[in-house]
Amino acid sequence: MNTESARRPGLLYRSGHWCARHAWRVVVLWVVLLAGLGVANAKWGGTFADSFSLPGTSAQTGADLLKAHAGGSAGTSSPIVIKTDQGPVAGHQAAIDTAVTNLEQLPDVLSVADPLTTPGAVSASGDTALLTVQFSSNPAGFDGSYLSQVDAAVQPLRADHVTVEYGDPLGQLAAPKSADRISEAIGLAVAVLVLLIGFGSIAATGLPLLTAILGLAVGLGGLGLLAAHADFGQAAPTLAAMMGLGVGIDYALFLTTRYRALLHDGLEPADAVARAVATSGRAVLVAASTVAMALAGLFASGIAFIGTLGVAAGLTVAVAAAASVTLTPALLGLLGRRIDRWSVRTPVAEPTGDSDVWHRWAERVGRRPWHYLAAGLLLLGLLAVPAASMRMGHIDAGTKPTSSTERRAHDLITQGFGPGANGPLTVVTQLDSQQIADQTQRQQLATKLQHDLAATPNVASVTTPVPSPDHVLLITTVTPTTGPQDKATTDLVHTLQNDTVPQALSGIGASGYVTGTTAAAQTFTDTLVAKLPLIIAVVVSAAFLLLLIVFRSLLVALKAAVLNLFSIAAAYGVVVAVFQWGWGAPLLGVTEKVPVESYVPMMMFAIVFGLSMDYEVFLLSRIREAWLHRADNHLSVATGLATTARVITCAALIMTSVFLAFMLSTSTVVKMLGLGLGISVIIDATVVRLLLVPATMYLFGRANWWLPSWLDRILPHLDPEGPIPAPTPAASSEPTPAPAREEQR
Repeated sequence: MNTESARRPGLLYRSGHWCARHAWRVVVLWVVLLAGLGVANAKWGGTFADSFSLPGTSAQTGADLLKAHAGGSAGTSSPIVIKTDQGPVAGHQAAIDTAVTNLEQLPDVLSVADPLTTPGAVSASGDTALLTVQFSSNPAGFDGSYLSQVDAAVQPLRADHVTVEYGDPLGQLAAPKSADRISEAIGLAVAVLVLLIGFGSIAATGLPLLTAILGLAVGLGGLGLLAAHADFGQAAPTLAAMMGLGVGIDYALFLTTRYRALLHDGLEPADAVARAVATSGRAVLVAASTVAMALAGLFASGIAFIGTLGVAAGLTVAVAAAASVTLTPALLGLLGRRIDRWSVRTPVAEPTGDSDVWHRWAERVGRRPWHYLAAGLLLLGLLAVPAASMRMGHIDAGTKPTSSTERRAHDLITQGFGPGANGPLTVVTQLDSQQIADQTQRQQLATKLQHDLAATPNVASVTTPVPSPDHVLLITTVTPTTGPQDKATTDLVHTLQNDTVPQALSGIGASGYVTGTTAAAQTFTDTLVAKLPLIIAVVVSAAFLLLLIVFRSLLVALKAAVLNLFSIAAAYGVVVAVFQWGWGAPLLGVTEKVPVESYVPMMMFAIVFGLSMDYEVFLLSRIREAWLHRADNHLSVATGLATTARVITCAALIMTSVFLAFMLSTSTVVKMLGLGLGISVIIDATVVRLLLVPATMYLFGRANWWLPSWLDRILPHLDPEGPIPAPTPAASSEPTPAPAREEQR
């Protein structure tokens, strides 16, 4: 390496310095980017709807056969439930005929089944009926104005005093969109309060919030454009907002805090910005990379629906990181020494002595590390106990508020047709060439199949198998005795797929498949359960490798990965106890025990693992800086814990409030994610950071930083490209202490 390059500051230092010196250029670039994405998204942005395929499975093969041989079954079906206050629905035939005609004329409608001429579409009592509408695609992804057209189409029924409710997925269009906005507002309000109390300055409070909001808006604009070219689930924008807002505030907060500390040490503002980006900015990029890598690991599921949810969250995380190392330095450059302006109390920075409460706590843990380690692991173990009984499944519309049309439609179907009618199963039988040509053989097969299906436990009714127009298929509907989310229904799907249908068709040349929305949801769950160990292995291995490269330590990387697994298990346990066992669920607006939504554990693992690594990276970065400066493990742990305590505590409170605020959502799945993620942050910021991390690092001693020489040679180096220049003290400041020595390679 030549002398010139050795003296040259690293890239992060140079970029931070440039952003501080050219602040208005950076701010204008971000504002232009926001405006451009906003306009583009309004014109070309896509929509969000749950849609997935499972190639090679019984559910997917059956659906594909229906599309190929029964054209009317293509697309997505959704029920419209009608109920009379008194008398049979047949007494409203004129209104029904008009509504059916109106619905058939709507765009994206393929067909509408008239309940008065469709077998099984009218309840036994005669006062409830189902109009099954076949759409060209999932109506949940349609523009909200589409529902107004549906309202107009069924107005003759309402005018004839008939109750009309929209089932899932059409009813999803009627879901209020304001809940997420309220959740975001609550998260921001708590962030303002926490930052004001923690740091005492309105200017220092507003800067992280401004950066996070602008970054989130840019990220959501980009996500909207991506949604025009790829399928994203309904939860994608909510999940992206959760992650983008939470980490956006955190990342900007870490840089702002480090800048204030450097400024108080006497550095010139531009130098303080550059050093903050070169140190804390580096930690931000490592943390964001860990989160993004964990989310990218969701593609190991092999299911695009899950992978794209990870992409949505990862996009806003990446934008938040980019904003923190460009926009935040620019805003700091504009504020300069006015960062503590408009103080509500005496502004405070990082502690510099060894007598503060966090130093004392670190010393206390250091005196009895085994005791604190055992206490922390015992607590996490107790919280994780319920996770052993986790049952994953699909949450149906019966958990939604009674104010939603989906819930009312669900209840009307249950009252009129039984709970299983909310999730009927379709059995598709593909005939061989001889059976296609011989009507007698088809009839005999249909009779045997119907008999065997009806004899299966937990089956309420079976329709007579009917042939497709080309006689290639026999199609029959099986109605369970229980609702879609019940365990008995899950067992029935498995029994039909693995036993009843194969045995009924054994030795006669026909093939049978169980399909429909409920069967597809269960197959989706089974696939995720099988893939979860692989995703855990991929994410943990990748995170271990990244931390190994960044911190040059086997034990630090291994310890971080293992402790995060403990904290994730504890978060799983809390989710199971609340939603599956029902402990306190009514307080969250969930009135019944529900299974854990199939993709929640996978999403939680990726997100929680990534976020846990966030705080781990920030804490370990400061511990490592102290270690490189003094080579004293005990002092390094105490110093790192003390200097990061306030900022990590504030960041954790903000992140927790953002996540928990999303429990106001009407979606049980979003409530589940909000609780799980909020609890995980609390666990990580208290049990893991205050007990387990310092205890293990005290016990490991100097071995914390051991790395075999052969491994050190082959691992890439992510340290700054060059030394950070000596600080330039302000003319009016006190003499500044020598900066901590940076590792130079």
